[in-house]
Amino acid sequence: MTLVDDRSRIAGRFLAARRAAAGLDSYPGDFPASLDEAYAIQDAAIAAWGRPVVGWKVGRVPEQLIDLFGTDRLAGPIFDEAVDGAEMPVFAEGFAAGEAEFLLRIGAAPPAGKTSFTLAEAAELIDAVHAGIEIASSPLGTINEIGPIAVVSDFGNNNGLVVGAEIPDWRSSGFEQWEVTCRIGGEVAGRGRAAAFPDGAIGAARFLFELMARRGIQLTPGQWISSGAVTGVHRARPGQAVEARFSEALAVTCRLVAARPE
Repeated sequence: MTLVDDRSRIAGRFLAARRAAAGLDSYPGDFPASLDEAYAIQDAAIAAWGRPVVGWKVGRVPEQLIDLFGTDRLAGPIFDEAVDGAEMPVFAEGFAAGEAEFLLRIGAAPPAGKTSFTLAEAAELIDAVHAGIEIASSPLGTINEIGPIAVVSDFGNNNGLVVGAEIPDWRSSGFEQWEVTCRIGGEVAGRGRAAAFPDGAIGAARFLFELMARRGIQLTPGQWISSGAVTGVHRARPGQAVEARFSEALAVTCRLVAARPE
């Protein structure tokens, strides 16, 4: 079996589990040797899934693994059928979490051939920032414990995005300094600030622009960037409500439900 065949086989097993709303007990194939191989599996899965990509989630690489992987972030696709909704599906037999995130909307495509961006250049390509919730879910229940290679392999552990209200005058709002609170099932699961991330939420956009340039993937205006779990990754289960509060007047909520087989 060739390397390409192996990548397609792993991607196919992840997709089959997603379509069946079934769990996976272990990584479905020979474990990739690098993040580059994991992104190749992701590329194969995106092609086989055949659905429009409306955005990209950016996640954090655990601090103790940054030197090993040579990066502090990772990325995965968000598909059109997984955006918005009062009820958001998760894999009951796998991993599920709700994450409070700032959502950045791409206003202009990154220039072709440009592989390096300053924070200012990255910010110029963003035309709006919204409050939101990322629904992190995968058929592989141990995906986060296994680590970044597993996360990248399965769509970055993404299964949806709830787009909340736009932040007025985001460039001067200081939103990265806001204290954000996430509640799961009515209980506070975490608090945090985007400014605690390396280079904040705009740093996530810069990372994505540079990563996609290397991968040869063209980003387009209107796509979302889910910029990272401000308060952390909080495990949840079907039936629980997720609330992300960004200020007294700005909150986003949804309820998790069990995904159904296609």
